[in-house]
Amino acid sequence: MRIGVVLEDEQGLDGMVSAHFGHCPSFLIVDIAADGKTLAGSRIVPNPEQHGGGGCKAVDAIVSHDITHVIAGGMGMGAQQKFAMKGVKIFGFEGKVRAGLDALLKNELGGIEPCKGHGEGGHSCQH
Repeated sequence: MRIGVVLEDEQGLDGMVSAHFGHCPSFLIVDIAADGKTLAGSRIVPNPEQHGGGGCKAVDAIVSHDITHVIAGGMGMGAQQKFAMKGVKIFGFEGKVRAGLDALLKNELGGIEPCKGHGEGGHSCQH
């Protein structure tokens, strides 16, 4: 299992999950050991689409790291549909990255609600 976490900052496992998938500065790529419970490694990678590419293009950026799951605070419907077409499971979480990963590995996370304002002029997400 390889999880992509949407980062609000550059603090990795000790950082915060970003509220907005497409405009986050970076992603944390986390490898899970074969036991399905242990973190085997992680690395921070930049989101090349953070300044205007939006969620749909950011999906391609994070999927290029062979992820199987995503944790994000918020995400538009277009990005959600693109992840579904690629077979990547998405989960909503607000808070510290490590807590979100722990909750996912314990099957405690649910889906994610689409941001209803996407596509409207001048929209700024307030998740």
